Amino acid sequence: MDSESLRLNTENLWTRLVSLLSKNSEWLSAKVRFYLPTVDLDGSKALDPESIDVQLRKLHTQSRATWESFIHSLCMELDVPLELEVPLLSIWGPKDELSKQLGAGEDSHPGPPLHHGVKRPFQSYGSSPRRKHCRKQQLELAEKYLKLLKTSAQQYHGGECPGARRTRASPQVYIPPILQWSRGTAPLDVQEGATKEDPEATDDTDVSFQDLFNFKAPKGPRVTVLLGKAGMGKTTLARRLCWRWADGQLDRFRALFLFEFRRLNLITHSLTLPQLLFDQCLSPESNPDAVFQYLEENAHQVLLIFDGLDEILHASSTGADNRGSALALFSDLCRGTLLPGCWVLATSRPGKLPACVPTEAAMVYMWGFDGQRIEKYASHFFSDLLLQELALAEMRANERLRGMCAVPALCRVACFCLGRLLPGSPPGQSTALLPTVTQLFLQMVETFSPHGTLPATSLLGLGKVALSRLDIGKVIFSMEKDISPSLMAFGAAHSLLTSFCIRTSPEHQEIGYAFAHLSLQEFFAALYLMASDTVDKETLTYYVTLNSHWVLRTKARLGLSDHLSTFLAGLASHNCRAFLCHLAQQEEAWVSSRQAAVVQVLRKLASRKLTGPKMIELYHCVAETQELELAQFTAQNLPVQLSFHNLPLTRADLAALANILEHRVAPIHLDFDGCPLEPQCPEALVGCGQVENLSFKSRKCGDAFAEALGRSLPTMGSLKILGLTGSKITAQGIRHLVQALPLCFQLEEVSLHDNQLKDPEVMSLVELLPCLPKLQKLDLSRNSVSVSALLSAVKVAITCPTVRKLQVRESDFIFLLSPIAETAVQQSGASNLQDKDSLKEERQSLELRLQRCQLRVHDAETLVELLQKCPCLEEVDLSGNHLEDEGCRLVAEAASQLRIAQKLDLSDNGLSKTGVTYVLRAMKTCGTLKEMHISLLTNTVVLTFAQEPREQEGSCKTEAPLTSFAFSLTSEMSGSSRRIRLTQCGFLAKHTERLCEALRANCELHHLDHLDLSNNSLGDEGVALLAQLLPGLGPLQSLNLNRNGVSLDAVFGLIACMSSGQWVFHLDVSLENDHVLLRGAGTSRDALAGRCGQEPPAGAPLLAGSQRCTSRSFSLQGCQLEPRSLACLCTALEKCPGPLEVNLSCKTLCDESLKTLLQCLPQLPQLSLLHSRGSDAFFCTLWGCCLFHTHRLNHTVLSSKSPFLLADIFNLCPRVQKVTLRSLCDAALHFGSKEEQEGICFGFPGCSLGQEQVESLCCALSSCNGLIQLDLRDNLLGDGGLRCLLECLPQLPISGWLDLSHNGISQEGVLCLLETLPSCPRVCEVSVSLDSEQDFRIRLSKEEEAGTIMRLCECSFSPEHISRLATSLSQAQQLTELWLTRCHLDLPQLTNLLSLVNRPAGLLGLRLEEPWVGHISLPAVVEVCAQASGCLTELSLSETQLWLWLEFPHQEDNSEAMANRLAHCDLGTDHSLLMRQLMETCTRLQQLSLSQVNFSDDDTTKSRLLQNLLLSSCELKTFRLTFSCVSTESLVHLASGLRYCHHLEELDFSNNHLFEENIELLMGVLQGTCRLKRLHLNHVPLEVSSLALLIQGLSHMTLLQHLSLRHDQIGDAGTQNLAAILPKLPGLRKLDLSGNSIGPAGGVPLAKSLIHCRCLEEIILGNNALGDPTALGLAQRLPPQLRVLCLPSSHLGPEGALCLAQALEQCLHIEKFSLAENNLAGCVPHFRKSLPLLRQIDLISCKIDDQVAKHLAASLMLCPALEEILLSWNFLGDKVAAELAQVLPQMGQLKRVDLEKNRITACGAQLLAQGLVQGSRVPIIRLWNNPIPAEVAQRLQSLEPRLDFAFFDQQPQAL
Repeated sequence: MDSESLRLNTENLWTRLVSLLSKNSEWLSAKVRFYLPTVDLDGSKALDPESIDVQLRKLHTQSRATWESFIHSLCMELDVPLELEVPLLSIWGPKDELSKQLGAGEDSHPGPPLHHGVKRPFQSYGSSPRRKHCRKQQLELAEKYLKLLKTSAQQYHGGECPGARRTRASPQVYIPPILQWSRGTAPLDVQEGATKEDPEATDDTDVSFQDLFNFKAPKGPRVTVLLGKAGMGKTTLARRLCWRWADGQLDRFRALFLFEFRRLNLITHSLTLPQLLFDQCLSPESNPDAVFQYLEENAHQVLLIFDGLDEILHASSTGADNRGSALALFSDLCRGTLLPGCWVLATSRPGKLPACVPTEAAMVYMWGFDGQRIEKYASHFFSDLLLQELALAEMRANERLRGMCAVPALCRVACFCLGRLLPGSPPGQSTALLPTVTQLFLQMVETFSPHGTLPATSLLGLGKVALSRLDIGKVIFSMEKDISPSLMAFGAAHSLLTSFCIRTSPEHQEIGYAFAHLSLQEFFAALYLMASDTVDKETLTYYVTLNSHWVLRTKARLGLSDHLSTFLAGLASHNCRAFLCHLAQQEEAWVSSRQAAVVQVLRKLASRKLTGPKMIELYHCVAETQELELAQFTAQNLPVQLSFHNLPLTRADLAALANILEHRVAPIHLDFDGCPLEPQCPEALVGCGQVENLSFKSRKCGDAFAEALGRSLPTMGSLKILGLTGSKITAQGIRHLVQALPLCFQLEEVSLHDNQLKDPEVMSLVELLPCLPKLQKLDLSRNSVSVSALLSAVKVAITCPTVRKLQVRESDFIFLLSPIAETAVQQSGASNLQDKDSLKEERQSLELRLQRCQLRVHDAETLVELLQKCPCLEEVDLSGNHLEDEGCRLVAEAASQLRIAQKLDLSDNGLSKTGVTYVLRAMKTCGTLKEMHISLLTNTVVLTFAQEPREQEGSCKTEAPLTSFAFSLTSEMSGSSRRIRLTQCGFLAKHTERLCEALRANCELHHLDHLDLSNNSLGDEGVALLAQLLPGLGPLQSLNLNRNGVSLDAVFGLIACMSSGQWVFHLDVSLENDHVLLRGAGTSRDALAGRCGQEPPAGAPLLAGSQRCTSRSFSLQGCQLEPRSLACLCTALEKCPGPLEVNLSCKTLCDESLKTLLQCLPQLPQLSLLHSRGSDAFFCTLWGCCLFHTHRLNHTVLSSKSPFLLADIFNLCPRVQKVTLRSLCDAALHFGSKEEQEGICFGFPGCSLGQEQVESLCCALSSCNGLIQLDLRDNLLGDGGLRCLLECLPQLPISGWLDLSHNGISQEGVLCLLETLPSCPRVCEVSVSLDSEQDFRIRLSKEEEAGTIMRLCECSFSPEHISRLATSLSQAQQLTELWLTRCHLDLPQLTNLLSLVNRPAGLLGLRLEEPWVGHISLPAVVEVCAQASGCLTELSLSETQLWLWLEFPHQEDNSEAMANRLAHCDLGTDHSLLMRQLMETCTRLQQLSLSQVNFSDDDTTKSRLLQNLLLSSCELKTFRLTFSCVSTESLVHLASGLRYCHHLEELDFSNNHLFEENIELLMGVLQGTCRLKRLHLNHVPLEVSSLALLIQGLSHMTLLQHLSLRHDQIGDAGTQNLAAILPKLPGLRKLDLSGNSIGPAGGVPLAKSLIHCRCLEEIILGNNALGDPTALGLAQRLPPQLRVLCLPSSHLGPEGALCLAQALEQCLHIEKFSLAENNLAGCVPHFRKSLPLLRQIDLISCKIDDQVAKHLAASLMLCPALEEILLSWNFLGDKVAAELAQVLPQMGQLKRVDLEKNRITACGAQLLAQGLVQGSRVPIIRLWNNPIPAEVAQRLQSLEPRLDFAFFDQQPQAL
């Protein structure tokens, strides 16, 4: 004993201390346990003074720091007399230098004593050698060790409340939390009352301790991971397991070891498994190797518990000697490489688990307390009954407090606080004092100062320690290094700290301390950050972060700070301000600024896009702050679709989310996908009125979850969609939902699929359908539903008025409903009783799909009885069942009684050939059957029905006028007609008679239109028998016999049907493809065979079938026709009435066969078309639309003599109108009557005709006097063949086009043609292009032509060709125009050509387009013109072309007038000769046009030359100078020249770049032009002065007819001045003032002045803000002879448009009317009188819609001459399309309809196509950018090419 101990004895303090503690023995025992965790204390015996003396001496000898901390706690916690307290504190009280003395003498103490009766061996057990022992000795040692292990566990792991202090107020009672399986693994131990049901059924139930271990599992790693958030009681549960094992309740385990990773983290040396077991738990008394060997042999009875897996600091691999870190040992235990067969239980927070955790490990979630457990815990916590009742009442009343108590750790703190708040406090006090978790902890802290003095220094000191350990990721600290004794005493006094023994090395152990709970450490760290003046704001905000705790298996370690940000946010609440000011000893402003900094960080985080875990943490933080503005900001920044994936969520998490949603206005969708959810989670959503869509997808949701959800659903008033997918709800849970759902009237969709529900549960949900008036969908897929339940569901669907569809297919089970309110809105006119009845019927329309439901024959009977009770069935689909023949017959017989609107599907039901006849006979009484399709090979049985006449009429009225046109077209096809398709049924010839009998029975009461027997095996015999029985089936429209093995002999027999059968008009046969099709009049092959696309919608007319076709046709393909076969064929065809079209396609046709065919033509007077084609695609051309009657021989190889044989056809058969032979393999002959004879066309393209065949061909064609076209394209004529043809051309009687394109003709051939022109006077037009197009066409007339036009392109004339070209031009007197485009003619060559061309008389126009034209100067052009042999009458120069007109002969002028004009010329003497030549050449010049010519001041040569040119042109009538830059000096020269042009009638100065002074000069020029008739000054900005000069000049132009001042900025003032002089222009015919910023102020006076312009024909005032006042004025004064009225973009409204339209009725000469880009919404100009000459109406972008459909159609009907209808960029829909489709056939002149960018759907486009085929000649209808799918547009365009859906306008080429 040291000197101080002796002093203690001397002063008798020791005796007095022992005496004091004898009265507080329990307190002493608790302190000994805290400071000496390893000391063995017998708690069952009372302590006597001797024992107290022993324990005190143990504390004293431990260390000086331990003893000082104990004395400090003694004086603080016990009532120590003053005379004892003063000497104790004076000796061992806290001193400043105490921290320097900590740890002194530690080495002299070997460590805390061992447990009683346990002797530590001499050396560590990991290094002792293993020795052999006998079995008996080994068992004895093991049994002794295990007994000691249990004794140790009983002493140190007794059952007590989580974190509860051993006081009288908190008895040692353990309340187990909720445990829930995460995976479908088997429950581990089913003894002791545990359930033995399906393991997945326990997902939602509490898992008892016994359930965690199952000894029936196979050998191998058996690992369980217990997951729970901080405070859920994981550590307490682990210790409870140890105590229960020691108590004998887990007798399956012989040994149990508990390790805490927070302690293992402090071990720095390598460990073996024996060292881990014996050094860290309990050491054997002897022979540890034998004990370890026993544990290895009985590993299946060993349980190792690792607590705090999430607190691992590092992971290192195991060494070669099996040594390594604790994590490495844990990993080997999990994998089974160490102690194979043992059980491992690990606890962790949800988050990133180490990779060593096996994937097959069982996951169990710990959810804390539910309401029952909370009350049970509180009942045990409070021993006083009155206080207990008060606490329970407070918890029941405060929902927020009840939610916090769901966390066991918080529940203990709450009870602790309530125990001190409730006595003497009014009820409900907890709502104000305990609103958040942070303030709950604050209340706990405030209890540390019962006298009102807050221990600020101790609190901040603990906070500093807490933060420092969190920063380094550790929770354990030592008193010698990390904490002072006074702080240790403070923490121990208030149960804030715990202590335990740690063996850090084999020879050393020490005492470790930690906070009682990790959340407590985080709270104190937050206190320090918020209240310490050593922490700045930047550091403070650094800790306000959000963690992402995904459940992932990664190497990343989970941080310890789960709630630090939450506590910081809680301390930022205004309620904590006073506490923080007191704690920090600072002003309120200082605290407020730190709180505001935290709130600002949270606001920034709320504005970001966060992951699910971060969002949940943010919601907790926002709720803790109690800041309303922050909550509202967070709520408004939430996405509409808020999804959480694979994230464990507690009730507190959802409560935080609900707290945010309370501040949200807009609806939100919540989706929880794969999230482990606490069973009571839905209770947090009670009253969430903002949730519109709620979806749960998790196997963890069970009955308890459903019960909680049932309580929440009725309170969520905005919920429309509810999804509960993939859960484990049983009948018990469904009962709760069934009770709740009827209270959710607003629900629109409920999804409960994949929940393994049985029949009773499914039916209980189905029976709720009538109780949910707004429900649109109920999804019960992937549940266990029997056939009986299915039929019961069908009964409910039939009786429930809102069900519109029941979809059942294998696992699918879906109800689709139409709510009553929505259905009523869709009906039109429900004002009377009849409408109400129809509304009721519409609501009960049901679509029933029962596919692959195992229905059998007896089920069919029940189903039929149910279906007969349904008033209206939309569709019934029973495919994929087992009805077989009898079941299909029953359903088919009942079809006549079932009101099925669309189709009945009995496919894949085992129907046989006999069953087919059953179905045929059964359907004979069904009057609504439209089509029957049966295919036994593909198991297809589909019956399609048509609406009954009354329903058809009603639907037509409903859709009018949209479907009125379509309805009228299909009225002939409706009624009792039907289509029967019996394809791929295997019918043989022997089945034909019985099949026909069934068909006759089916047709007794109803007409059969189409019969399809394709893909059977009838053969020739069956087809012949069928041909005999055809009359008994009535008049069909088609009979399809494809792929029935038919030969040519059978074809001859079928031809007889065309002569005898009244309905057979078309016979199409392809023997190669085995296709045989018989068709009636008005049907097309495409529509019947469906080869060119999908069939049109039901009820829509066939496009090709819409044309009435009365001719007959025969098509034969894929056979070899010999002369004999052809003769037989012609003999068979002789009996067919005409007109007849024949299409023959064979691979080759010899000359003899061709001669035979041509010789037989006279025997077929009824023949109208003969066509021979090869084996290409069959049924792909609509021959009914052919323009001529034709015989075709397509892709039939003919000989080289065939062109000459065909050329002589006119002598054999004068009825031939057109003969075409392509490439010797495609021939077509068109026939006509004598009345139709207008001429004959021959075409031999690609027939390899050369020069040697030309003469023979011309000789054969010379007898065809009516030859109007000869096509010789793609042959081998060359220049020689052309020369030979030109020699024969005068004798060839052709009057039309001669096409010689692509014949290898060169420039030599072109020159030859020019030289031949004088001998060919009938040539009137020549078009030649020698580029890649190789175009060479000549048009001839019947008589000699006075003028010939020749266009030559890309001819590349060389200099030597110029003389020949000039000679030819001089001799070809009839040639009046020559166009030379890119013919490589340069300026010298042009000069030479003009000088050489000389004619005796006449005019010659030369148009030249060359690249150099755009760069040539005006003087150069003038110099070229001066060399011309003729007189120049017209000169036009632009950037792209040069246009010259020459008059012959050249006349010289030596008169005095010439001398006078030459005297005014300003050129020097050097140019006098050129000037004289120019004046002589331009004497007759009448038109001069210059474009893009620049006249600058730097070079006045051009302007002076132009001046002289004007002086020399005494007869000039038109002068145009446009798009040019004219300087002031140049304009002076120009004005000087114009003054001498006294005959000038037209002047155009548009689009020139002029300065203001130049404009005034130009206006001055106009003063003397009083004979002017046309004036164009467009895009010339006129100022006030310039405008005044212009108006002054206009007042003298009394002959003016055209005035165009577009875009001159004259404005209202200028318009008013212009209106004042218009009465002086009586002859004005055209007025264009577009784009001049004219408003009503100028427009109204202008309209009034027009009354004086009685000759006005064109008014163009677009792009002005005229408004309706101007329109009304115009309407009153429109001249009667008006032809054009254009007012686009004029700010007109409906009123002005209507007035103008009515006024136009008086203008019978109107040709064009435009109101584009005006707002005519709801109105369209409509006429009441006919406008016979109106050619174009433009209403582009006028905002008109379908409301104007009737008026628009009526107006168009009054305009018979319309050529263009422009309606693009509007809101027109299908109604307008329907109206247009009706008027299109009646508009014979129409050339274009533009409907771009409207709202026309595929239905409207279909109607337009129908209108086209009804006889409309419009070449194109533009439909780009309408809501029509691309595939539909492509199909429609393939059927009707005139529908144009492309972006660029595809104008049709001229024929």
